[in-house]
Amino acid sequence: MILSASRAPRRSLGGGTSGRVLSALCAAAALSIASSARAAPDGGALFAQNCAACHQAAGQGIPGAFPALAGDVLVQGPAPGAANVVLNGRGGMPAFGGYLSDETIASVLTFVRSSWGNKAPPITPEVVAAVRADTGAEHPKSALQAH
Repeated sequence: MILSASRAPRRSLGGGTSGRVLSALCAAAALSIASSARAAPDGGALFAQNCAACHQAAGQGIPGAFPALAGDVLVQGPAPGAANVVLNGRGGMPAFGGYLSDETIASVLTFVRSSWGNKAPPITPEVVAAVRADTGAEHPKSALQAH
């Protein structure tokens, strides 16, 4: 359990200044741990923002234009194949490697692989990173470019 500095039990550590320094260090460590424990991206929300316009909210796609993801063999197949398509594009689908992080792509694919009757296991950011490295896919561009 992580306690904030204001809720931390107060104990006399003795030594005056050294006790305050130790308390401050403990509070800083607790804040650091709490801020580094980020929630994973919401794959459903990311799908809605990046994919639903073409593949539709229920994953049914648009026949003749955008493939259905519900029940799709590639979606439910080996994780590297699905990651490769999102990173590098395929057919008319654009490559998202230059725009989305490994963690974001893993979250979206995990959502798709477990939605609309799909029953494939999750994809980890490490799998996406390995496919990115193997295929030479672009890395996301920083919002701030050096001049």
